[in-house]
Amino acid sequence: FEIGENELSGYRGAADFLNISDVDIVCLQHEYGIYGGRVGSHILSLMRELRMPIVTTLHTILREPSELQKQVMDEVVQLSERIVVMSEKGAGFMQEVHGVSADKIDLIHHGIPDVRFESTTRYKERLGVAGDSVLLTFGLLGPDKGIEYVIQALPKILERHPNVVYTVVGATHPNIRAQVGETYRLSLERLAHAKGVEGNVVFHNRFVGDDELSEFLGAADIYITPYLKPEQITSGTLAYAVGSGKAVISTPYWYAEELLADGRGVLVPWRDSDALADAVIRLLGNDKERKAIRTRAADFGRQMVWPSVARQYLASFERAASDAAKRRGKFHTKMLAGRPAELPDVTLNHIRLMTDSTGIFQHATFAVPNYDEGYCVDDNARALMLMAYLEEDGYESSDLKGLMARYLAFLNHALNKTNGRFMNFLSYDRRWLEEAGSEDSHGRSLYALGTVVGRSYDPSAQGLAKRLFDEALPVVSGFSSPRAWAFSLLGIDEYMRAYMGESRVQEVRLELAEKLFSLYCGYATDEWPWFEDRVTYSNSRLSQALLVSGQWMSRADMVTAGLASLDWLTAIQQTEEGYFSPVGSNGFYVRGKQMAEFDQQPVEAMGVVSACLDALRVTGDPKWTKEARRAFNWFLGQNRLQASLYDPTTGGCRDGLHDGRLNENQGAESSLAFLVSLLELRLAENDSSSKAPLSVYTS
Repeated sequence: FEIGENELSGYRGAADFLNISDVDIVCLQHEYGIYGGRVGSHILSLMRELRMPIVTTLHTILREPSELQKQVMDEVVQLSERIVVMSEKGAGFMQEVHGVSADKIDLIHHGIPDVRFESTTRYKERLGVAGDSVLLTFGLLGPDKGIEYVIQALPKILERHPNVVYTVVGATHPNIRAQVGETYRLSLERLAHAKGVEGNVVFHNRFVGDDELSEFLGAADIYITPYLKPEQITSGTLAYAVGSGKAVISTPYWYAEELLADGRGVLVPWRDSDALADAVIRLLGNDKERKAIRTRAADFGRQMVWPSVARQYLASFERAASDAAKRRGKFHTKMLAGRPAELPDVTLNHIRLMTDSTGIFQHATFAVPNYDEGYCVDDNARALMLMAYLEEDGYESSDLKGLMARYLAFLNHALNKTNGRFMNFLSYDRRWLEEAGSEDSHGRSLYALGTVVGRSYDPSAQGLAKRLFDEALPVVSGFSSPRAWAFSLLGIDEYMRAYMGESRVQEVRLELAEKLFSLYCGYATDEWPWFEDRVTYSNSRLSQALLVSGQWMSRADMVTAGLASLDWLTAIQQTEEGYFSPVGSNGFYVRGKQMAEFDQQPVEAMGVVSACLDALRVTGDPKWTKEARRAFNWFLGQNRLQASLYDPTTGGCRDGLHDGRLNENQGAESSLAFLVSLLELRLAENDSSSKAPLSVYTS
């Protein structure tokens, strides 16, 4: 069974597959970056569903995890019967940081092949370095490996031992290569030429299997790990070298300190090429010391060979099975009502079609872009927000970064530096049609920029978004539109994920939140708990902004008002059958009059999904899951017309629900509303802070 890294349904499908298979124990290998979701949180969806005990091996253990990393790891631990670590320090961190009891932890060293302790001669002959002294580093290359310090040490080493060859085996780490290509490896090659040691350095720029790796290890006289970060809690390459009985020189990262203790290797200071050179010269000039280190390393490595590790794992599995038998009841398969409803797949085909080198077009005729209507900052802001959500969700697409840059560039171009306002409408021939857009479009732009600042991992995008946010924020204090206040507050909430301590931004939040709260207090009654005497457009954003602002400002009155107004709004926007039915734009809902049923707009469903998910995060009340799902299902056909607005054949979304028919055009606003809602649900569904997946709504 194969799981797509970012396909949440695949993790649940794997759980189903395992649950009906003849499987007694699941052995999970946990490493940040392997699994999809924020900090690998998708794996929780599999673990939550499994009926058999789980033994989890931790390859990375952080002494200072982020809040989300800690939440995910805490639940991994909770769902695991046994935890396997590869070092004493790792065991200590699990107890100190995550509160894991010592009797739940098994220390099992990184497994290694059973390599015989023997002469290097025949291996050197095979590799074409017979008669040379071989220094070796292997593993995936990246700037934190410190290989440049070994190259810088070579001139000093070669003065005493001119027949030294430094061999570097391994390809550039795929994540590094995706970001900056072969920059690091090429810089090492240039350094070797600059130091005049290019005749003594060999790069094998490829991945090697165990058999070929054994050949390189067999030829090595000294193995070197000059890593630059102390936080490395385990290292398969170092384990291989020690277990193979190699003399090892290393910087003092955590795993090296532990594995090379008691004379099993030599530690040198960080970023110190002179100390590296001195250590190499000493060991190459002292066969007795080098052999003693090799013997101690080989003796210690016997417990790390795969047969020994297998026996230790078997003992851990037996303990897990015994512990699980005491605590777990009889397995019952989950019915549809007991598990999350699956979400549609994410497809960007229509968004790509609607986007050119300038930005995303406003409108479409059916599913064909309408050039006549040009572009607007509103839709490019929504598209930018979508890109930030996709990045956070781990969505893999070669053009994701380029699309984000395009929409961000549009907002950058849209900001009128003379008045600090975003212009909104741009014609197809790239002429701005106004000096300043609406206050609402300005607020939406701040919301999108704040989302990039708070969620993006791209320093370039985050840096520009922050600059634009800072430049565009001051004018909102003079705005009169409640929805502009709300969008700005939501942008501030996102922005403060990354820059919580900025007093200037906090002051604006306080000012806008007080204005919004005063508006609510001036109109709200028990029968009409609302901000105005009418319910018009982007309604849920008013409640949402007051809710999230009140939470971070520790204002219980604002939180209560936000929840009360949202509760009322979701109640009035339902059919008798229980379907979501937003206030129609053809007349809206004026107090004391009949509510307009049509035309229903996708952005209203998007807003309710987002607001309800924030209410869920604030309160933990599962009713908000139900309401978020109710609003999202409107896109999929659970509406007054029982017709799907989402078009899976194009990946777009129809522009609205009219009386008796759909609007068949698939413009940017509607298509982005669907996708943003989908991404927000995907992110919330695996949010470990709720400790449970979102449940399905059935009307």
